[in-house]
Amino acid sequence: MMVLVEQGGIILILIAMLSLVAAAIIIERLLYFSRIRADEEKLLTRLKNSLEKGHYEEAMSICEQNPTPITNLMKVGIEYRGYNSEVIKGAITDAANMEIPRMEGPLSFLGTIAHITPLLGLLGTVTGNIAAFGVLGEFGMGGDPALLARGIAEALVTTAAGIIVSIPAIIFYNYLVSKVNHSIIRLENRVSELVMVLKGRG
Repeated sequence: MMVLVEQGGIILILIAMLSLVAAAIIIERLLYFSRIRADEEKLLTRLKNSLEKGHYEEAMSICEQNPTPITNLMKVGIEYRGYNSEVIKGAITDAANMEIPRMEGPLSFLGTIAHITPLLGLLGTVTGNIAAFGVLGEFGMGGDPALLARGIAEALVTTAAGIIVSIPAIIFYNYLVSKVNHSIIRLENRVSELVMVLKGRG
């Protein structure tokens, strides 16, 4: 491991640090989506029971005490219960758009890591080749082979490291962004169902 760090230099260390940040973001978002999905089922049951009984203040209290994407959308639905379905749908859609940044969280930073790590690897390739050619330029063919090998190793190691970090980061970034979009659509549908229960009472 230490040999690789010595070969890759500061750029490899930077890529390694970014890989840890990317892993932390991925784990945090996966746990976040798992948690809100589990909470969603419990909250929907409680909200449906309250709405079927016409206890709107109780439903609002549940939403305020349990701030999640589903309750944030449901609050809007309850507040607009006196309007027609189109107005309610529009209000919920607007609220859903406000939830997207919260659900994405640090995903934009994960996308940045996915895109810059190969570039950092390429930078390591360039600096490694500069070091290698510098040895040749200074000493010619009789130069120290160890110095030449170190420059070439830096070029190869950082390129490989950048690609290795970038590939899973891109995969998880696309997966999590898709999960955000699907979650918003699912939440809108769930809220619409509850609003229909609410409108049915009206």
